[in-house]
Parts: sequence; C-alpha cells; structure tokens
Amino acid sequence: MEAKQLSPEIRGELTTLDRATADAVARHLVAAGELLDEDPEAALEHARAARARSGRIAAVREAVGIAAYACGDWAQALSELRAARRMGSRSPLLAMIADCERGVGRPERAIELGRSPEAAQLSGDDADELRIVVAGARSDLGQHEQALAVLSTPQLDPARTGQTAARLFYVYADTLLALDRRDDALQWFLKAAAADTDGVTDAEERITELS
Repeated sequence: MEAKQLSPEIRGELTTLDRATADAVARHLVAAGELLDEDPEAALEHARAARARSGRIAAVREAVGIAAYACGDWAQALSELRAARRMGSRSPLLAMIADCERGVGRPERAIELGRSPEAAQLSGDDADELRIVVAGARSDLGQHEQALAVLSTPQLDPARTGQTAARLFYVYADTLLALDRRDDALQWFLKAAAADTDGVTDAEERITELS
C-alpha cells in the first residue's frame, strides 16, 4: 500500500500532519479502502490505526465510521460518522447515519433525518439511498404503506440500472410483498434483477421463490 494511492482530496487533509505520520495514515486509509468489501474487520483495524495517529481529521473519522458500518457496529459507526460531519466532511453521509439510527433501534430518528433540511438538498443516488433507509425505518415500525409512499415519491423509473436503482427496486418489491401484493412484487423483483448489473441483490432468488 502506498500513500499516493489515496485520493488527492484526502491527501490534502493530511497536510497538517508531519510527513512520516501523514504517510503512515495514508497507507492505513488505502488498506482500509482496499479491504472494506472482502474483510471489513481488517479494514476497521486499519482505519482505527489511522485514527490513533490523526483523530482530528474528518476523512480518518469517516473511514472508521464506514468500516464500522460494514461490520455492523452501528453505535461506533454512528459516533464516527457524526464526528466526521462535525469536522467538515463533505461526503454524503446522511443515509448511512440514518441507517445506523435504525441499527441501534431508533427508526423514528431515521425518519426524522429523512425530513431534515440536509435531506432536502440531496439528489440522485444520494437521495435514493436515504429513501431506502427511511422506507426501511417505516417498515421496522410496521408502516408498510408509508414505506411504499416514500419509495415511490418521486415515481420510480424502471429503465434505470446500477446498484442504487437495483436496491431501490428490490426494497420496493419487498415492501409490496409485505403488503401481500405478490404479483406486483414479482414484477419489481424482475426490474431489480434487470437493473442489478453488479449482483448486489438476491433478486434472482426471490423471483424463483415467487414464480
């Protein structure tokens, strides 16, 4: 792992550190990013090692938060992501923070975040990720009709593809199924499978179950 593999924007945040420390922190952050999908526990260890050397840098706290989120450590992720935001992180962290609130058993708080001024400023995939979380929070509370309304405002575009679209369609289908709308659910699982070019959902398996 080399420091130069880190994005220039994040390397810029490390300029307040001495050169040796900045290099070590950068390498830990690169390792955390590389390991996040295949070994989130190892990624978290690298992110924590970076935090031990530079706990006052937003990108570092964000890295710990994202790795903790990937490990399902909702409380730690929530603490670190909030810290990153306070330190001025410019990343769209609201959906992840809201999902952490769900994870620690506060779906009502996730719904509140979905109504916040910051939420209103989101667009594109960032807005859709928050819609998925808020709908999940509604479903956590047994409010499936409200969850469906969240997911369908604005109206879904079945022609979309990609990870976020696939997950959005999948959650929409799952919510329809919770409302016992089996045929509609099957149609949206089919749309989720068509959109899922990267295999991030098990839509194909759900289609088989429902067919």
